[in-house]
Amino acid sequence: MEKQYRALLEDYIRSHADTLLKQPRSFIRYPFIDPGSVYDGNVWDWDTFWSVYGLFSLSDLFPQEMNERIILHAQGNVRNFFDHQSPDGYIPMMIEVAEWPEPYLVMKHKEGVRMNMHKPFLASQIALISRRRQDWTWAEEFLDGLERYFRYYQTYFNENCGLYVWHDDIMIGMDNDPASFGRPHDSTANIYLNSFMVMELQAMADILTALGRPCDEYLVRREALIAAIQAECWDKRDKFFYSVDVDIRTRKFDWFHVGLGVFWKTLPIKIRVWSGFLPMLAGFATKEQAAELVKHVFDEETFASPYGVCTLAKDEKMFDLSVTNNPSNWLGPIWLVANYAVFRGLMNYGYRAEAEKIAMGSLKLLGEDLKKNGSLHEYYNPFSGEPVMNGGFINWNMLVLTMLKELEA
Repeated sequence: MEKQYRALLEDYIRSHADTLLKQPRSFIRYPFIDPGSVYDGNVWDWDTFWSVYGLFSLSDLFPQEMNERIILHAQGNVRNFFDHQSPDGYIPMMIEVAEWPEPYLVMKHKEGVRMNMHKPFLASQIALISRRRQDWTWAEEFLDGLERYFRYYQTYFNENCGLYVWHDDIMIGMDNDPASFGRPHDSTANIYLNSFMVMELQAMADILTALGRPCDEYLVRREALIAAIQAECWDKRDKFFYSVDVDIRTRKFDWFHVGLGVFWKTLPIKIRVWSGFLPMLAGFATKEQAAELVKHVFDEETFASPYGVCTLAKDEKMFDLSVTNNPSNWLGPIWLVANYAVFRGLMNYGYRAEAEKIAMGSLKLLGEDLKKNGSLHEYYNPFSGEPVMNGGFINWNMLVLTMLKELEA
C-alpha cells in the first residue's frame, strides 16, 4: 500500500506542479508560485518558501526544462516581494491579483496602519534558491533590501525580553493559534515567529558569507535570540517551548506597588501548540530538551495522531475541528507543513524511527485522500483522516514525498 500511495502522489505532483507556476499579472510583475486551490493568483510568504522547498526536493520527478522553470518562478517570488518593499523596509506578507493599483497591504502601510510584515522566510528562500543554483551572485541585487527588511523587523523586537513580537493576529501563518489569535496588539512573542527568525538570521549570514561580506552582526543577533528563547520560552516544569506574553510591567497606583515590582520579563502562554517543536527544526533545542519534546510528539492524550501531529494538543480547551477559512483552522487539524517541520526536527536530532512514523502517517493520509477524492486538501481531521476543505491545494502537501526522500538519503 505504501508503494501504491507513493506512486499515486508522485504521478499527481508530476502532472499538477505546472499549475502552480504562474505568469505575471496585475501588479505581480514576475513569474511566481501560488499554493493552488482557492489561493490562485496570490503570492504568499511562507507558502512560497515551502512550495519551492518541496519542488526542489522532487527535482527527479521533472524534466530539465521544468526544473529550470521552477527556479525562474522561485526567483520571481523573491523579486515580486522586493518589488513592493516600502522605503522603510516593510514588505507585505501577501501580494494578490486585484483591481486596485497596488497590493492591499502596501496601501494600508502607506496609510500609516501598523501591521505584521513578511514572515521570516525571505532570506531563507534566497538561500534555498542559491544553493539549488549553486550560485549566490544573483542575491547581490537584494542586499540593500534585505538589510532594510531586517531593520524593519526590529520594530517588532521587544528590548526587555529580547524576543520578536507579532503586532496583531493577522496572517500569522497558523491563523488562529490561540497564543496570538484574539490577544492584544504587541503582546505575544510567538515561538513560531522567533524560531523561524533564528533560521532567517542564519540564512542572511549565509548569503553574506557566500558573497564575501561580513556577517557577524546577524550571527550575534541569532545567538542572542536563541539565548532569549531558551530563557523565556522553555518551561522547565512542562518540558515544552511556549509562546510568551510580553505585556509585563509594574502597574503603580499612588503608593501601591512601590516595593518589589515585576522583575520577570515574560509570562508563558501555556497552550501546547505544534510550534513548540520548532526549536528542533531550527536546531537550537538542547539534546535534553529534544528528548522531552519527542515524548510530547507521541503522547496519545495531546499531539499524537495516526496521521502525524495535531496542530493543537487534544486536551486544550480550544481544540476544535470546525471548517473555517480566514482564519484557517489550526486548532487541531493535521497540516502537512506541521508534520514536515516535526519530522525534520526529529531527523535533526537522530530520532529516525520516530520521524518515519510521521512520514508514514502523512503518506497514508494523503494517499487515501488522493485515492478516494482525486485531489489533495488544505488540512485534515486528525482522527478520521478525512479532508476538511479546499480541494486542489498542493503547496506544502508535496513535503510528504520530501520526507520519504530524506529517509532514504
